[in-house]
Formats: sequence, structure tokens, C-alpha cells
Amino acid sequence: MPNQHYYSNQPEIAHDRKELKTELRGQTFNFISDAGVFSKSGVDYGSKVLIEAMSFNQHAEVLDVGCGYGPIGLSAARMAPQGHVTMIDINSRAVELAKENAKRNGISNVTILESDLFAAVQSQQFDVVLTNPPIRAGKETVHAIFEEAWKHLREDGQLWVVIQKKQGAPSAKAKLESLFHQVEEVTKDKGYRIFKATKSS
Repeated sequence: MPNQHYYSNQPEIAHDRKELKTELRGQTFNFISDAGVFSKSGVDYGSKVLIEAMSFNQHAEVLDVGCGYGPIGLSAARMAPQGHVTMIDINSRAVELAKENAKRNGISNVTILESDLFAAVQSQQFDVVLTNPPIRAGKETVHAIFEEAWKHLREDGQLWVVIQKKQGAPSAKAKLESLFHQVEEVTKDKGYRIFKATKSS
């Protein structure tokens, strides 16, 4: 259907469920994906680069913005077994898949919510925000995610972002530097950049 993007609220495209077995950070995951969600045929390369690069303590309270069917957030939940991961996405089909995938992989330290950007977590603060932002939604949306992430991070909290150089990494970095105390390019791999932005007073 025209205008049916993975960042739509209710994908109307017919279901086409697939089982994906993948290894992330040395751990095996079994995911179900479906038509109408981001990267339905396998975990996308950018998300894999972010998952391999991201780092935080095992007690962290983490927010995954635009979680899709769950690879980043569920990987984070395994990295923070004493912490908690909140996963949000506007796409209702992605949210249901992420819930199913948490159960399939025996991951219980997660809360998975349908949310237009940060609407469902307005009063909450986190130690870490993770995002593979929806580039196709436009620069305005991506930059809004950065601004809201800053508001939802505690002091010394960190935003981890993956973005392709050709899809606006330089402008993304400039935007992050306008908001955050410190912005570091942690990794670059096949055109993907991983930025870690640290909030402090």
C-alpha cells in the first residue's frame, strides 16, 4: 500500500511472519518478524553495529526508542540483567512482535509500549537511551528524538545512536553537540556511525 511505512501506527499490509535466528554479542536470539515492520528479513546492519558497540552497567534503566520487533532492546535487557529496559515504537505490529520476542527469548526485565515518540514515557527518566532512528521519517523527527532523549536522561546519562554517513551523520552529530556536553564517535563500520552523547550539567 502507498504510504505504509514501518513508522506508521497501524500497518495494513498483509502479514508475512518469519522466524529469524541470529547471534548478537555472542548470544543467540530467536525473533519473529513480519511485514510492515522495519528490517523484517533480518536484523539490519546498523542495529548490529549499535548492539556490538553499546556499553552500560548491568543495573541500567534503558529506553529503546523505535524498538521494532526488539533486537536492540532485548539485547540491552540481557546486558542489564539487574536493570530494566523500556521499549517504545509507534508501530502497533512491531510492539506486539517485540512482546512475543521477549517471551520467546525468556527476557522478563522489559516493558514494551506503543508510543508516538516519547508520549508513553513522558514522566520517566533513564540512564541510557538507545535508538536506530527512523531516517525516512525525516530529519525533523530524528532531531526531535535527540531533543527528547536529552530531556529523558538523568545527569551523566548517555544517548547511543546509529546513523549512516550518507543519511545525515554529520548533521546528526552537529545536532547532538548542540544538546549534549560530550559527543563521541565510538565506532564506524561500512558507512555506519555510532555516536555516544553524554548529558551533564
